Amino acid sequence: MTLNDARRIIAAAEVKSHAIGQPMNIAVADAGGNLVSHVRMDGAWIGSIDISIKKAYTSRAFDIATKDLATHSQSGGQFFGINTSNDGRIMIFAGGIPLRKDGKVVGAIGVSGGSGEQDHAVAEAGAAAY
Repeated sequence: MTLNDARRIIAAAEVKSHAIGQPMNIAVADAGGNLVSHVRMDGAWIGSIDISIKKAYTSRAFDIATKDLATHSQSGGQFFGINTSNDGRIMIFAGGIPLRKDGKVVGAIGVSGGSGEQDHAVAEAGAAAY
């Protein structure tokens, strides 16, 4: 995952964010879950900076969309309590999506600032640009 890749992903996510009228924090992580780039759009919540970065990390750490992980981490689910692992870096809100190249996960995008559906839609738009 290069910086240019991350910028392209973020740019596509920003277009979607503008289209739905919701400013977002958008983070892109590499294959190791490390932050490559982050953007806080004008008007996006400051508190969502950390959440977007952690969504990207979570999605890469487990190679799963965070909305799917959220479904499995509810009380009685197979991953219940997972959000307390990894020193609190695990986010189980929608908005994180793994990025794949040739079938292999090479990074992830994390988006935060709207509803779960909005976050996921913006992350999908960014992922599609990769």
